[in-house]
Amino acid sequence: MQKLLKLVDALQAQIQYFENVNPAVSSSSVGWQIEHSCLVIIKITETVKHSDPKKYQTQFNFKKWFVFLTGKFPRGRAQAPASVMPIGAITKESLLEAIQAAKQAIAELTVCEKNQYFQHPIFGNLNTASTLYFLGIHTKHHLHIIEDILN
Repeated sequence: MQKLLKLVDALQAQIQYFENVNPAVSSSSVGWQIEHSCLVIIKITETVKHSDPKKYQTQFNFKKWFVFLTGKFPRGRAQAPASVMPIGAITKESLLEAIQAAKQAIAELTVCEKNQYFQHPIFGNLNTASTLYFLGIHTKHHLHIIEDILN
C-alpha cells in the first residue's frame, strides 16, 4: 500500500505540468495521464470491494506472469476501457480531487478480503494483493509516460 501511495504522490507532484503535451510520446496531456491513473485506482477498487471472494478463481496466465515479473507494460498495446477514460475539462482542482479519491480508494482496498478480486480483460482474476501490485505497475507506467512527455 505504501508503495502505491508514494506513486500517487508522484502523480500529484506532476499536476503543475497538467497542460503539457508531447505528440511524439502521446496524444494525451500530462493531466490526462494523471486523471486516468487515478480513475483506474478508483474504479478497480470499487469492483474489488463489491466482489464475492467465494467466486474468486485463479489460473496461470502467461501475460500476467510476464508483466508482473518485469513490472512493465509494453506501450501502445492496449486500449483503456471507456470507464477509466477522462472526460470533460481537466483542471488542477479536478486533478487534486482525483488524487484524494485515489488515496481514499487505496485505503479501502487494503481492508478488502484476501480473495476479493476484479477480472482484468487480459490478466484474468486479480485478488486483492495482485490488484495492489497491478495498480503499482500501471501507475508507474503512466509516470514514465509523463516523464517522457516532459523531456
